[in-house]
Amino acid sequence: MNFTLNQKPVALDAPPEKPLLWALREDAALTGTKFGCGIAACGACTVMVDGQAVRSCVTPVSAVAGKAVTTIEGVGDKAPSPVQRAWIEQQVPQCGYCQPGFIMATTALLAKTPNPTDADIDAAITNLCRCGTYPAMRAAIKRAAELTKAGA
Repeated sequence: MNFTLNQKPVALDAPPEKPLLWALREDAALTGTKFGCGIAACGACTVMVDGQAVRSCVTPVSAVAGKAVTTIEGVGDKAPSPVQRAWIEQQVPQCGYCQPGFIMATTALLAKTPNPTDADIDAAITNLCRCGTYPAMRAAIKRAAELTKAGA
């Protein structure tokens, strides 16, 4: 399977029906994308495919052939991204397990909607957090929008 992974061309030897999540973790050795539920309900496995947030646990690797996939390892690989910086400033994580998926979904949201309203956030960020850090995440999303606009 040939596609772009974190801005680099890759060729993975994986069965076409293999979930992208497992191709990333097992074949590409990128373990930042997490397995949560396996049915696209929780969002722990969220990655971006051509800039869109996608639940990788139900996306066959064949669906990304020729496309650009970005994982948490590809966000802020040289320095923390505005979203990652906002997450740190707002002290969002508790256990942290779901955070890569939330960061990926937020990155995709801000690329499309640079100044999201609460309704935009509710519509786009459907991931689940067992620790319940939703108020801190909403504040971090708004702070990330500010940082992004400021070019920080």
